[in-house]
This record gives sequence, C-alpha cells and structure tokens, in this order.
Amino acid sequence: MALGGMIGGGIYAVLGVVAKIAMFATWFGFVAAGVVAICAGYSYIKLNSLGDQRGGSVSFVQEFVGNSTLAGMVGWSLLFGYIGSMAMYAFAFAEFTIGFGAVPTEIGGLPLRPILSVLVVVLFVALNVAGARVTGSAETVLVAAKVGILVAFGIWGLVYLSPISNQSIEFGTSQLTGVTPLVAAAISFVAFQGWQLLFYDQESIENPTETIRTAVYVSIPAAVVIYVMVAVVTTNLAPEAIQQHPHVALGDAASAMLEYFGLASLGFLIISVSALFSTGSAINATLFSSGHFAKNLVSGGLLPDQIADSTADGVPSRAVIVLGAVTAAFTAWGSLGAITSFASLAFIVVFGAMSLLAFQQRDQSTVNPVPPAVGTVGAFVFAPVMLWNLYHREPHTFWMVLVIAVFVVGVELLYFEREELESHVPRGVEDGVSTVTERVEDEARKVDDDIEDTVDRFGKSE
Repeated sequence: MALGGMIGGGIYAVLGVVAKIAMFATWFGFVAAGVVAICAGYSYIKLNSLGDQRGGSVSFVQEFVGNSTLAGMVGWSLLFGYIGSMAMYAFAFAEFTIGFGAVPTEIGGLPLRPILSVLVVVLFVALNVAGARVTGSAETVLVAAKVGILVAFGIWGLVYLSPISNQSIEFGTSQLTGVTPLVAAAISFVAFQGWQLLFYDQESIENPTETIRTAVYVSIPAAVVIYVMVAVVTTNLAPEAIQQHPHVALGDAASAMLEYFGLASLGFLIISVSALFSTGSAINATLFSSGHFAKNLVSGGLLPDQIADSTADGVPSRAVIVLGAVTAAFTAWGSLGAITSFASLAFIVVFGAMSLLAFQQRDQSTVNPVPPAVGTVGAFVFAPVMLWNLYHREPHTFWMVLVIAVFVVGVELLYFEREELESHVPRGVEDGVSTVTERVEDEARKVDDDIEDTVDRFGKSE
C-alpha cells in the first residue's frame, strides 16, 4: 500500500513537468526529494511511537502542540494536497488517453482534455458512492503489476542505452551546482506522498508500529530507485518529446527502446495503458482515503458537518461528492504545472512541520535529531525555491498557486478563529447588525400578515 501510494499515478504525471525543467538532472531531483521524504517518514514513526494517540499529522499536532487551530489547518492543507494529487492524476489520465492516435484532441471545437479529466473524476466518485473499491488482495496484485512494468522499463532502458545502442548516458552533472535540481526536487515532492496514509488506518494493520516502520523504510528508497531509473531512461531516449509534449514522454521513450525489436507502437501502447490504469487507480484510492480522512476531521470538529456524515459506515458519500467536485474544478481549469506545484507545496509544508515537531522531541532518547533536522531544512528550502522558480519561469502559474494558497489559509483562519474574530467585533457594529436584523424580521412578519389577510379575503369571496 505504501509503495502503491507513491508509484503509479505520480510518476506519470510528474515526470514530464520535472524533466522539462531539469532535463538530464531530473534523477537528482528525485533523490533529493526522497531523502527529505524518508526523513519525514522517520519523524512520523517517532511521533507515532511517542504519542498516546495513534494517528497522522493532525493527531500529532493536537497531542504535542495542543493547538486545535494548527491541527485543523494541517488537516485542511493535507486535504487540499490530496485534491491537488487527484486533479494531477486526472490531468495525466486525459493526456495519455489523447496520446492514442484514434482519440481526437477536441470535440465540437472544445478541447477534449478537460472533458476527459472531469469524466474520469465523476466515474470514480460514482464508484465510491456506490461502495465499489478494490480489495486489499487485488490491490497488492495491481501494485505489483504497475511496479513491474516500470522496473522492466527502467532496466531494459539502461541496457538498451549502453550495451545495445552504444548511446552515451547523460546525467546532467553540470547542472548539479545550480538551483535547478532543488526546483526539480520541490516539484517532484508530490510523487513521494501516500505512505503517510498508513498512519490513519492503524487499527486494521497487524502489529502496526513495526509493520508501518518497515513499510516506510522499504517503500521510499524503492520508489527513489525506480524513479531514478525511469528518469534517466526517459530523458536520454526522448529529450525532444520532453520539450514538445512532456506529459506523455514516457510513452515515447518506451517506443524508442522497443523499436530495436520493431515493436515501437507496442512500447507506447504498454506504457500508455499502464498510465491509464495507474492514474485511474490512484484517483480511486486517493478519493477513498481522503473521504475517510475528511470523515475523521468532521468527527473531531475540524471540518464543517456539511462536508461529511461522521456517523456514516465506510466512506461518507457526501464527502466523496464534495471532494470530487473540487477536484473536477481543479483539473478542468488548472494547468498541470499549477496543480502539481500546489499539491507539492501542501505536502512540503505539512511534512516539514512534522519533521520540526519531531526535532522538538530530540531530548527523548529514542529520537535522533539528525533526520528530523534534515527533513525540516529540506522541506522549508523546497517551498521558497519552488515559488521562486514559478515566479521567474511561469508567473501566471505562480500567481495561481499563490492565490489558491492565500484563499485556503484565509478560509482556514476564518473557520477556526471565527469565535475569536466575533469577540473582537466592535459593540457598535454588533448593535447595528442586531438592529438591522430586527427590522428585517419585523418587515418579514408584516409581509406574512398581509399574505394571510389576502388569503382570508380570497377565501371569503369564493
């Protein structure tokens, strides 16, 4: 589950965006992001073992900080991060669908990409509302299949590049001294989320402390190795495709290396079908998990009751519909760069905050301060670097991400600090509001009386 939460939808959606920026140094971005992610994983594991509450980020903040507002803001940030991830998967799903030659790019003058993205979100919302989801055993098989395809892609690609084609492999070492690899790491960070979902479902895991620790320490390095192989192969075999249509560059790389056997079209087909399945299952799994997460936030008083029914069995249908609607809006009107950047920013901030929280527990004998320190510094270097890159390279995306972030934080503060804000409203304003309210109510009563009189007169005339 931890490996499947990272590998699949993320690599198909993120690789093209990151490679277009860092090109041959893309692999280093995945390594740097993986280091920060595993340090955050260490922090989660230690906080989980030290605390009385078994849970994830929200529980850690409530227990170790004792601030419900911060806990709620962390929960909301994660929820928006999951929405951004689903929007990213839906975007990639549509791009790979259009990559098939038989599929048009527009219908009736309307671009098909947003339509397909929204439709796939609607499909999985309907499936989750109906109660259909992949069972645990089937999920294990499906994760093994998609991981197997990517591992085979990476290994055969490296063999093809060197011994067979005699093509020299570029690693972009000249770029490693600049800021580009850090930008790549920041943007690719969203591809390393998913493992933390295990902390929200510990009741269903046998020997959860040991099992989750093993899962985190195995899955994140495994994901790094696979991402690095895929990045090196794709950037070396399909450099032109990355610049022209980066979203499906993975398919072009598969075509190039299977062309040796005269099976170029088969290579593109295998990768594209794998991408459709992986991004689709990622939407389904994230929607299911985030629906449960929203339900927990509602039961803890950290999310409005209108979002989900905290007493519902399984995933609340209302939460799934709300999350699906926001995801559909994101994926229809946002660019892949903006969606990816916003989702990465949300996880960078939350993972960095958890690393900082673990670092504050360094006086505990079981906590080594080095990993939390690395996680904290890494995360809070990534955030400004990513925003700086967007401001200079894609100012439109920068302002979109900034507006979304300000809106989210503003709504969070208004919700969690509403009582505090009400207490600071001047008395005169309150009196004025009360007076206006009373006048409106008086007028409404008069209108009701007039209506009743009219009805009475009408009845008598009849």
